[in-house]
Amino acid sequence: CPDHTEKRLLFDLLSAEQQTGITLTESFAMWPAASVSGLYFSHPDAKYFSVGKIGKDQVEDYARRKGMDLRTIERWLSPNLNYEPA
Repeated sequence: CPDHTEKRLLFDLLSAEQQTGITLTESFAMWPAASVSGLYFSHPDAKYFSVGKIGKDQVEDYARRKGMDLRTIERWLSPNLNYEPA
């Protein structure tokens, strides 16, 4: 998932810090550094995929739906943008 801010919601829902001792940094990296997370779906036809580059119209829509300003969303999604933010 390119938007790591969603980790906070998942960690809270799963009580992940209490259950595992893994914490999130202010940039949503997991600590200890050897920790990994992902969304895994069990299905015989399931395949690994990555998110491609995201267009500005998609980012604007996502920012609106998430209730965050465009610059903040662009900062979090910067490696996945197919444009240069203003």
